[in-house]
Amino acid sequence: MADVSDSPVSGALPDGLPEDGKCDAKAEGENEAAADPSMYRYIKEELFTSEIFKVEIRNLPKFVGFNDLKKFLAKHNVTPHKIKLFGKQTFAFVTFKNEEERDKAMKMVHGMQWKGQVLSVKLAKPKVDPILRKRKQQQEEGGGTGGQPPSKRAEGDEEEDPLSVQIANVVTPLWKVPYEEQLRRKEQEVVGVLQRLAKELGSTNKALLPWLFAQKGKYNKMCCPLESIQPSPTLTEYRNKCEFLISVGADGEDKTIGFRLGKYKGGSCAVVGPADLCHVSAEAKRVVSEFQKFIRTTPYSVYSPETYEGHWKQLTVRTTRTKQAMAVVFFNPQKLEEEKLDALKGAMRQYFVEGEGKDSGMTSLFFVRDGQRKSPNPEDLPCELVAGKNCIHEELLGLKFRISPHSFFQVNTGGAEVLYSAVGEWAQLDQDSTVLDVCCGTGTIGISLAKRVKKVIGIEMCQEAVEDAKVNAKLNGLSNIDFYCGKAEDVFPNILNAVVSPNVTAIVDPPRAGLHSKVILAIRRAEHLKRLIYVACNAKAAMNNFIDLCRAPSNRVHGAPFRPVRAMAVDLFPQTIHVEMLLLLERVDYTSEQPQNSSNREETGS
Repeated sequence: MADVSDSPVSGALPDGLPEDGKCDAKAEGENEAAADPSMYRYIKEELFTSEIFKVEIRNLPKFVGFNDLKKFLAKHNVTPHKIKLFGKQTFAFVTFKNEEERDKAMKMVHGMQWKGQVLSVKLAKPKVDPILRKRKQQQEEGGGTGGQPPSKRAEGDEEEDPLSVQIANVVTPLWKVPYEEQLRRKEQEVVGVLQRLAKELGSTNKALLPWLFAQKGKYNKMCCPLESIQPSPTLTEYRNKCEFLISVGADGEDKTIGFRLGKYKGGSCAVVGPADLCHVSAEAKRVVSEFQKFIRTTPYSVYSPETYEGHWKQLTVRTTRTKQAMAVVFFNPQKLEEEKLDALKGAMRQYFVEGEGKDSGMTSLFFVRDGQRKSPNPEDLPCELVAGKNCIHEELLGLKFRISPHSFFQVNTGGAEVLYSAVGEWAQLDQDSTVLDVCCGTGTIGISLAKRVKKVIGIEMCQEAVEDAKVNAKLNGLSNIDFYCGKAEDVFPNILNAVVSPNVTAIVDPPRAGLHSKVILAIRRAEHLKRLIYVACNAKAAMNNFIDLCRAPSNRVHGAPFRPVRAMAVDLFPQTIHVEMLLLLERVDYTSEQPQNSSNREETGS
């Protein structure tokens, strides 16, 4: 369950840095110790950044990978926020969400032995602000004048593409590629994932080797058959949710709403509006246009992640087939008095209800104070309804769904119908079945299957989404669904143990990082759970989950393993590099050495 966003949104900047990048050590650590103190200006008590809870782990074993280190830390109950491993070095920088987690890691890991190496851990300096470092470089290169802006070319250079083309190349990099070729590339990416998984399974579960040998021979070195990629029903204007940054325009115009042209770490804050982007709906473009007009009438400036001054930060727009539109504006109040904030909200309400913006099509307008974020998640910030209704409604597979500001809903509604139809087909459900819908969001998958089964149990950590899911069950006349709020790793094990149905199927649709290891271990222990459908928006990131579901039993991993029997790619994100992958896994039955209920399908590859 993940929203593959078009462009990064400004926040506490270092948490926009790559999680698993391997980079040159010169960019980090000791070489930055002598940097100008102003380069660390982002470190303020009221801003969240994991960089202030950062350690350096030295003396790592050679050739250790990012996933190896992540699993090693998880095994010792250490939960990092980000890991940056240096490719040819034997050290890594690891950040944490708070001081307690950082200190626990230092205590646990320092002096520990790993593959013959004794690890050492020490506090590390935070990374310098990338945009300030870029500015400094430009000043030095330009003789103190600030240098040539990166968007300007020297005389005689090739003429730049128009901004509309530049932003399309950033946000929708495949927009010039014929759709059949887009699908071919995405399918090949999934082929690579399944071929890699076959190799990993061979080394983590020797008992699967004979089966794997046969599978690889039949399916082009893959661990299971891959069905034809399913295209998106709509290739343009398909996104029902977009997160727009509010900043200075790349054309120099102030108070512009759009997508960032470059990355913050590359020294860019400039944005370009979405008017010419093919994947943004006309309804969303209209809301953006009207909102931009409104903020330009106000005296408040855009928020600068460089100086931490200013107010307007982000505009999230959600639209539906039912012609409803929700706008959520993120505003940093700085030190404005309540009277001025109330006046601003009043002016906003008047503009969009009675004034020039009344024809924007907006049916819900929310205001979010985003000034003292202690958490990296915008979902933790309360939304204040300024005008209209407190939710929007969407129709999917003939069902009705309520969507609140922070609730997850797939960004391509037509594509989601294709995806959920495949899930329903693969699940092999009957009236005795129990479905566990893990990371269920607003309940879309479970609700779409509820009439075929005895019971649906949904688990979701966002309270707002759980409330929507409960309402959605009632909207669709369903009484055989229960929803539980909490982290999957905390809630799932107890729920799973309490299920006594003879036919249990789990459907997991986790965020990009995948499922917590506790959930995987609980699934493995629950031997009455025979079938699992994994919906992965980033199959490479989910690889560890796949491996742990299929690895040989051990002191840590109890219960018979699963093995993959069917896979398919579904294109929910045309014009971009992203693709959704479905993987069906079934429990190995050691008495027959076949996955449960799957022997015939494997022979046919259907």
